[in-house]
Amino acid sequence: MHPKIFGGKPIIRGRRLAVEHVLGMLAQGDSVDTLLEGYPWLEREDVLACLVYARRLVGRERVKPLFNETAA
Repeated sequence: MHPKIFGGKPIIRGRRLAVEHVLGMLAQGDSVDTLLEGYPWLEREDVLACLVYARRLVGRERVKPLFNETAA
């Protein structure tokens, strides 16, 4: 992360490419090969690192109910 690039959001190898952008492209159906073609400096390991990062964030996430399920 670099505080002067994308407001401190996670970026790839100090470049102006946010992890969020890569994940968004994958979520929209772009393939890893499409990403590699669009960003010649990007490596397959960079894309996989974005997925690992997302998995770690989700792995720590917990959902709490907004209401008491036992009250009826």
